[in-house]
Amino acid sequence: MPVAPIDPEIQLFVDGVAAAYARHPDVMTVPPREGRRIVEEVRRPWCQGGPQMHAIEEREITLRGSTTRVRVYQPDSTRGGPALIYLHGGGFTFFSIDTHDRLMREYAARTGFVVLGLDYPLSPEAKFPLALRQIAAFVEWLADERGGLDIDAGRLAIGGDSAGGNLAIATALLLRDRGRRDLVKALLLNYPGLSPDKSADAIARFGGDGAILTAKEAAFFWGNYLRDAADRRNPLANILSADPSGLPPTLFVVAENDLLAEQSSVMAERITAAGGSAELRLYPGAVHGFIEAMSVSALACQAIDDAAHWLTIQLSIEMADAR
Repeated sequence: MPVAPIDPEIQLFVDGVAAAYARHPDVMTVPPREGRRIVEEVRRPWCQGGPQMHAIEEREITLRGSTTRVRVYQPDSTRGGPALIYLHGGGFTFFSIDTHDRLMREYAARTGFVVLGLDYPLSPEAKFPLALRQIAAFVEWLADERGGLDIDAGRLAIGGDSAGGNLAIATALLLRDRGRRDLVKALLLNYPGLSPDKSADAIARFGGDGAILTAKEAAFFWGNYLRDAADRRNPLANILSADPSGLPPTLFVVAENDLLAEQSSVMAERITAAGGSAELRLYPGAVHGFIEAMSVSALACQAIDDAAHWLTIQLSIEMADAR
């Protein structure tokens, strides 16, 4: 099948990012620290602007023996409401709460929820399952202690894009397996990377040179994250091999022209077949990472609005059920 045309506004983002990367060495060929510096520089212009917050607080917390940054976005003076934990993408290797600062402010402003951005440890220094265990520990800490935050710990959602989407759903699975499935009330998965395996059709159509996420890059990222072949089959890394029962309501935000789009379709069907609630929203003409184009793209803004509306409904349902 032919690849659909890319939305013109998203093409501006794709061209701008490609031009910026062209001024630097290939990030797959330099040490991780240098690659991260390049990526932060390239992505910095795309997180400028956007809504102002009532308050932004940055903390350092120690979980499982390592210290990490948490950024707390308070959109207004309301206290005791729901919260969204957001996990940035970047192939388990790149990006940070800085590259995703605007996106988290957008979600906070459009939902009215506190948004918590967690700078989880990156690969290849932190291999699977170190980041996953730290994120799960953060959710448990937040639910049990709240860390002095004035939120409703009974209404927590987890969101993430790309690798962050993998970590979000893996966290829900891990907590379920620990007998704490009630801690996560909703999952927002923006074009998640759910498996190191892709079909030949997806690779041929969407994974070639010039794509914003190529098959070569995806393989590089999974190589950084996983320790060995056993990890490649582990259902907390290869989510498509997981038992999907007991997951909270899940929204998949899917880009039409994305190497990973097929994975969301498969997982949404498996969740539904297991008796769960999964909604898949496909954005025509979008590519992997398209939500980062929010400053120039109406389609990206629509995807953020759609997710904010869905989250608001899900966590309002939880409040009604509690009554």
